[in-house]
Amino acid sequence: MTTPSRRDLANAIRFLAIDAVQAANSGHPGMPMGMADIAEVLWNDYYNHNPNNPKWFNRDRFVLSNGHGSMLQYALLHLSGYDLSLDELKRFRQLDSKTPGHPENFMTPGVETTTGPLGQGLANAVGMALAEKLLAQRYNRPELAIVDHRTWVFMGDGCLMEGISHEAASLAGTWGLGKLVAFWDDNKISIDGNTDGWFTDDTPARFEAYGWRVIRNVNGHDPVEIKTAIDTAMAKDDKPTLICCRTTIGYGSPGKAGKESSHGAPLGKDEVTATREALNWPHAPFEIPEAIYDGWRSRSTGLVREDQWNRLFDAYAAQYPAEAAELTRRSHAQLPDDFAAAAQAYIAKLQADGPTIASRKASQMAIETFAPLLPELVGGSADLAHSNLTLWKASKSVASADPDANYVYYGVREFAMTAISNGLAVHGGFIPFDATFLVFSDYARNAVRMSALMGAHAIHVYTHDSIGLGEDGPTHQPIEHLASLRYIPHNDVWRPCDAVESAVAWRAAIERKDGPSCLVFSRQNLPHQPRSDEQLQQVARGGYVLRDSDGTPELILIATGSEVGLATQAADALMAEGRKVRVVSMPSTDVFDRQDAAYRESVLPGAVRKRVAIEAGVSDFWRKYVGLDGAVIGIDEFGASAPAEALFPHFGFTVGHVVDAAKALG
Repeated sequence: MTTPSRRDLANAIRFLAIDAVQAANSGHPGMPMGMADIAEVLWNDYYNHNPNNPKWFNRDRFVLSNGHGSMLQYALLHLSGYDLSLDELKRFRQLDSKTPGHPENFMTPGVETTTGPLGQGLANAVGMALAEKLLAQRYNRPELAIVDHRTWVFMGDGCLMEGISHEAASLAGTWGLGKLVAFWDDNKISIDGNTDGWFTDDTPARFEAYGWRVIRNVNGHDPVEIKTAIDTAMAKDDKPTLICCRTTIGYGSPGKAGKESSHGAPLGKDEVTATREALNWPHAPFEIPEAIYDGWRSRSTGLVREDQWNRLFDAYAAQYPAEAAELTRRSHAQLPDDFAAAAQAYIAKLQADGPTIASRKASQMAIETFAPLLPELVGGSADLAHSNLTLWKASKSVASADPDANYVYYGVREFAMTAISNGLAVHGGFIPFDATFLVFSDYARNAVRMSALMGAHAIHVYTHDSIGLGEDGPTHQPIEHLASLRYIPHNDVWRPCDAVESAVAWRAAIERKDGPSCLVFSRQNLPHQPRSDEQLQQVARGGYVLRDSDGTPELILIATGSEVGLATQAADALMAEGRKVRVVSMPSTDVFDRQDAAYRESVLPGAVRKRVAIEAGVSDFWRKYVGLDGAVIGIDEFGASAPAEALFPHFGFTVGHVVDAAKALG
């Protein structure tokens, strides 16, 4: 064929999407067909990347927030020369393919973040753009802008209906994230049909109110208008940009263009044929002429871009060797060489000092100790800084231009906060943490789930962990939340019993690179627990023997958090009666369950069937540890409003109740 036109290049996206969805008999062809022209202009003329090295640090980031249109992204990656073969596109939505139903950052080279739950991609992108801003502030020097990349987002009407889009867009405007550009696929169609009945927001005005630059009424099928809009967006970096693109869902399909029937189902054999004729695409399914490949790959000058940046970085390193070494370390997710020793020394000092404090205060002390060692640590709270105790002496707001900015005032935005943390984490160069009350983890839960699904190195801090918060009552007292978070696969949940376990939990969360951690802390003071050196080392294993009688125990008390102190008191009472009792502190069931069988048996010997688990939360979770012969002292109803010292006895958290439950086992 002759030199392909822009429409030919865009049609390659359309038909790869059409053919893959048709072959899978499953998927969403309408969005890729509608956004293909926008994608072609962006990726061929503006997107700064290197298909040969998808992890090049200074690459632009592309986020498909409307992730159901995943074949758009897979087509772009394939056509641009990433390691994503045509055979993988033919295996769309099949087991173990690199082309799953929604983009997964751990499956497909070039996919920056897992998307699908609508709106979260936009929030992830805000985190990525914030990461770029903070790194540029810290490391760039005049004439040596070694951190200089953009974040591009595709999003649909559904993303903007979700409440998280309001939260994230508001913060992006407040922070002035000028390297963030979002394309709104304004096609007025969602699964249920025309959105006139449920989405009539003045979206451009809404984003202008957030502090965004808004470019209205762009024809999403006209490359000239698209280019003009992108040029306008890039002309100034003082605020994020929304480009409002009027498109037709299912563009090119004679029978389904502009209709919801093209959204989430194959076009059908006859309609595919008709669309080929309408768009003058005579090629067989999955057939891409070499001229089309050449038209895409001739623009994919990724090696040249990265080589130019490498030379710039070499010049930077020659002038600023310490900064260059630090950025290199951070970009490779490596901790400072002295971190482990410093953390262990701090934990040992805590054990020697033995403070009796609330674990939320112990958390703040850990942050105060670890943050000076870790310039990559950035975090904040959802308008609860003075309750979560997340501020430390060197906290500096990310809303400033300070090169050491490290604290995020998220406002009351738990969901966006957590998804933005995910964006910071997957961007690289940061270890983000976020914080709220444990009960409000419900607001954030799907983003926590996405942390775990992606393996994002994010730390989610939750304080006020039980009825111990007292008078605020059942609306604020978490009951089912610990179990709910523990049931998320690959999510480590820590509920420490004192300052020492709190510091160990923070160290474990910082050192964990393959997933998130939830650190759960008390409002009320917790007593320090004596430990031997061996026990101190075992805290990091998630569960360990804290107190033991001589010889084989006849009874095991298992507890976490504030209930560990109760368990030790009950053990003392039982031992005074001649019973052989073991107390197991289980700060992280997730970590304990990953230990080898021999260690788990040494802590919870199978021969000891008399077991009592004690935790101020739902009881069913603990059945796997105590078995049918054991007992659980928990809470299987909502709490009540009263001082904490009245609530714990009211719900059965007393030495006498624990002793009675133990004796009832025989």
